[in-house]
Amino acid sequence: MNWFESLILGLVQGLTEFLPISSSAHLRLTAAFAGWQDPGAAFTAITQIGTETAVLIYFRKDIARILTAWFRSLTDKAMRSDQDARMGWLVIVGSIPIGVLGVTFKDQIEGPFRDLRLIATTLIVLGIVLGVADWLASRGRAGGRHRAAQDRKTLQDLGIKDGLIFGMCQAMALIPGVSRSGATISGGLLMNYTREAAARYSFLLAIPAVMASGLFELKEVSEAAHVAWGPTLFATVIAFGVGYAVIAWFMKFITTKSFMPFVIYRVALGLVLFALIWLGVLSPDAGQPTH
Repeated sequence: MNWFESLILGLVQGLTEFLPISSSAHLRLTAAFAGWQDPGAAFTAITQIGTETAVLIYFRKDIARILTAWFRSLTDKAMRSDQDARMGWLVIVGSIPIGVLGVTFKDQIEGPFRDLRLIATTLIVLGIVLGVADWLASRGRAGGRHRAAQDRKTLQDLGIKDGLIFGMCQAMALIPGVSRSGATISGGLLMNYTREAAARYSFLLAIPAVMASGLFELKEVSEAAHVAWGPTLFATVIAFGVGYAVIAWFMKFITTKSFMPFVIYRVALGLVLFALIWLGVLSPDAGQPTH
């Protein structure tokens, strides 16, 4: 990987990580369309450290409050009913599915799951799921703003069961094309949470999973002599800067706008990808190293 490739891939990672369109799929597709080698799951995991650092900074007040309350709850029983302390435990609970499945399917994530036909399928299917979830959420608001505010759940209503369901949705993003934010937000909307609540928990839930994955991959690739550390770290820094700007924009966007533009984009991209593969313009394993 050269410096120009790392610049482009860092921009792609930062632009797509928090939008419901799948950053891992876009990194894979960018390389395939450009004729570059697939950056791989390890590169994706490491550059995600950059975007998750942006989450840490953007939500720093929330995170500091949650961590403080959680640590106090370990020794103070009275704190265990505190909302912030509960959120700390719920983030841990919601992180279990992706941790277990990530380790179990590591080889598939780094190999067969990166097939462009599978990515095209997940782009379309999860795009439709997001569209249905968003439509149902919009339909629920038809009764009026006051009624909608009462009917839809907030993070105050989050419990262990819903936390695990959010976690299972997040784990689906181990397959490129699904989208971590797209899957968790769709799950939240289908469970009757507000867009803001689903997105906020989605971002908080991603922190331990992404950081753990990135650090694990750092350890793995540090043993490989062929790793282009300079370009990889450069891409991570680029992803951080762009990712921070995208979070700020996206949190404002979801308060008033529909997810339909993302739905249309996902379905259209998936169909185009299928067409290119069917026409022989693009190979399903384009850019992947041969063994």
